[in-house]
Amino acid sequence: MMDTRSALDLAGNVGLDLVEISSDGTTPVVKIMDLGRYKYEKQKKAAEAKKKQKIVETKEVKLRPNIDTHDYETKMRSATKFLGNGDKVKFTMRFRGREMAHQNLGLDVLKRIEEDLGDTIRVDAEPKLEGRQMMMVVSPKS
Repeated sequence: MMDTRSALDLAGNVGLDLVEISSDGTTPVVKIMDLGRYKYEKQKKAAEAKKKQKIVETKEVKLRPNIDTHDYETKMRSATKFLGNGDKVKFTMRFRGREMAHQNLGLDVLKRIEEDLGDTIRVDAEPKLEGRQMMMVVSPKS
């Protein structure tokens, strides 16, 4: 076992740095290495890990309570594409004027979406009314 002063002198003679690895116990654990190279390799590993991770985005699909079948199918195609890419989808049902009196129509459309997508999705946020909008958030099952 070597004391800190002699380890520091040894590192200086070789042209390297004395780096503290762990200070948990009673004696600190140190290592003689090139600190600049160590930092560079650590940064490179972090960049590689960041490159591999998938960023999940939330895509929004806006609907109306009395949506036509063709429009509904078009919206469902785009939602299926978003879910296929691994993104979350936020369905927003917008009510205007007297449509607020028939919120059950909007709820029925959102429930229909949930049934049509079936087992491929997980409902993150159940349909809830916020002001004049009813929202539901779904994500793909992994």
